[in-house]
Amino acid sequence: MKFGLYGLHRDRNVDPALLVRRARLAEEAGFESLWVGDHIALPAGEGNPPRLEAMVALTYLAAVTSRVRLGVGLIVLPQRQPVLLAKQLTSLDVLSGGRLTVAVGAGYVEPELNAMGVSLAERGARTDEYLAAMRALWAAEPSFAGRFVSFSGVVQHPSPVQRPHPPIVVGGHSAAAYRRAVRQGSGWYGWGLDADQTGQALGVLAETARDGRRPADLGDLEITITPPGPPDLDTARRYADVGVDRLIIELEGIDDDAVEGVITSVGETLIGRV
Repeated sequence: MKFGLYGLHRDRNVDPALLVRRARLAEEAGFESLWVGDHIALPAGEGNPPRLEAMVALTYLAAVTSRVRLGVGLIVLPQRQPVLLAKQLTSLDVLSGGRLTVAVGAGYVEPELNAMGVSLAERGARTDEYLAAMRALWAAEPSFAGRFVSFSGVVQHPSPVQRPHPPIVVGGHSAAAYRRAVRQGSGWYGWGLDADQTGQALGVLAETARDGRRPADLGDLEITITPPGPPDLDTARRYADVGVDRLIIELEGIDDDAVEGVITSVGETLIGRV
């Protein structure tokens, strides 16, 4: 099993020196990937800690690490301009030497979507169309015509290091997210699920796959889960038994003074043992 770390773009980690130290500590501990999230403007009065913008944070992480993969997820795809985003993601893949993974979601915070000029009702349709538009750009197709985005006679260079593009992971627990993962993704990402809940979700995903392009056993669909808290060895093995390929450890809720201890502990007790 692979282990990722989520949250170095947030809270005290926005301090550059602290971000670098913890990123390098995770890389040395054997973490397979570092993940950052994507909220741009959240409602006032709700839990809203300081956070770095996802593309900027990943670019910084790419520069201060050398081996660990870099994950953006879930990027709220409908609130991003897809032609620009495709270029940003390609640039990240090039600058990191092909270490980028892209996890996308349709979003759920209506005031944030509205602030970016997107209605909640359009989010699913925009997500599907933006994925198609980015794939067209990565394939050097010079034109694309859609409801929300169109272009003609343009191409982007360079191409991503990973061909045909960085892995696309689809997040979310809705029927639409399951369909999108099966039809358009190389992986599915579930958030906050224990091992039993994960098994149930994977059953629904497999049922969805029977009507999609993948075999009912999910075949090559990589499964990523963020558990409710840092797991022990037995819990990690339960996730592996139900079919999870990657666990991403979430830093929210962990006292800042304990963060580096958690990173080290995961490296010593879990990585390489599941």
